[in-house]
Amino acid sequence: MNTNINTNINEIKSEVSLGSDQWLKNPPMGWNSYDYYDTTVTEEDVKANADYMAKHLRPFGWEYIVVDIAWYSKEAGHDRDKYQYKPFSKMEIDQFSRLLPDVDRFPSSKDGKGFGPLADYVHSLGLKFGIHIMRGIPRCAAYQRSAIKNTDAKANDIANPYSICAWNPYMYGVNPDVEGAQEYYDSLMELYAEWGVDFIKCDDICRMDAESSKKEIEMLHKAIEKCGRNIVLSLSPGPAIVEEHDFYKANANMWRITDDFWDKWELLLDMFDRCRKWQDYVTEGGYPDCDMLPIGMLGKGFGHEWKSNFSVNEQRTMLTLWSIFHSPLMIGCELTKLDPETLELLTNEDVCDMIRSVRGSREVYRDDQFIIWQGRTEDSNAENMPEENNPEEHETNYLALFNISDEDQDIPTKLLEDYIYHGSHAEDINGETIKEIWTGESYQTIKKIAAHGVVLLTY
Repeated sequence: MNTNINTNINEIKSEVSLGSDQWLKNPPMGWNSYDYYDTTVTEEDVKANADYMAKHLRPFGWEYIVVDIAWYSKEAGHDRDKYQYKPFSKMEIDQFSRLLPDVDRFPSSKDGKGFGPLADYVHSLGLKFGIHIMRGIPRCAAYQRSAIKNTDAKANDIANPYSICAWNPYMYGVNPDVEGAQEYYDSLMELYAEWGVDFIKCDDICRMDAESSKKEIEMLHKAIEKCGRNIVLSLSPGPAIVEEHDFYKANANMWRITDDFWDKWELLLDMFDRCRKWQDYVTEGGYPDCDMLPIGMLGKGFGHEWKSNFSVNEQRTMLTLWSIFHSPLMIGCELTKLDPETLELLTNEDVCDMIRSVRGSREVYRDDQFIIWQGRTEDSNAENMPEENNPEEHETNYLALFNISDEDQDIPTKLLEDYIYHGSHAEDINGETIKEIWTGESYQTIKKIAAHGVVLLTY
């Protein structure tokens, strides 16, 4: 494995240049600061988590480091017992109405450098850098009638004072039908491209609560296309609107199918329904998003730190469902505090292979105790095989059997075999070669499936 963390920055930047034939063939995998830090993450925190990812997780496909909400607020975390997002907070902002990192928490951003130095540091580790933004334009920019780059319009000209996020007071929505609106979003993406941003999570936009949300998504998409850099566009919060699947695919790379997901079994159980609704709309470069993985140590920025309430079996279930469904994977914990058991789950080589290769997955069975998902992938060398060879002979098959009950259950052998031993090559399947990839055990040795647990088979 290559764990060299001194990768040349120019090599990393070339990997994300436009025209790369490797552009987002698989859902992004990375880390996001929100579940542990809330609004309080600092440059030092980001670097520490990036260092950990480069050393321990990058070889397994984890690569994005994402700074979540309020990186521009000079009062983030203040009066946290009263407010998550303090009203009318002081903001770091430039002359063109664009928010900048708070220099006290991100000291390398001083003198107008923005996130450029931090992005360069993340890139130097062989990783990619992302940020969270809110839909719209800062309210403080509208009050000050700040300029917008490349137009005579001012911030107050494009701001809609009646379009305010229901849970965050920082922004006004943008009126998409006036001069300066597209120019504002263009200038944002131009700035982020200059910084070296590879990933943008835009909030207060996915479920289209505001009248202008759909057009603002389109403006974001157009601005990214103009900026000259491949930037993943992630839309939050959910639930996304299933009937708008073609629109999401045309304008974004991932979209949340749930509101904030936390470490509660009832939320995880509910996710099976959400994944079933979206299973037909998972495509290369367009990924319904199950939200972050609340594992490890969580919650420091929310006022108290806790260890994930998910058991090991529930964590396996979550990772298996996200992975076979082909959702993006964003770790939410403090990486430097990962325990060995959780790290082992995140670095299971067979599971990581499945994440990168599984296609066409879907739920094929459900009752009160069990849910079965299946997916498959062609062997990576199949396209180089002679024409007379059948590509199906080179497929790898995956079957996930989830126990959604509150009790351990005997393996339903007949049920599993109905789904394993079928198709034109059923006679070639040898039970001894069917492997449970979380444990490495042979299928024939498995007798029980734990409550809220999963058996993940490959053959």
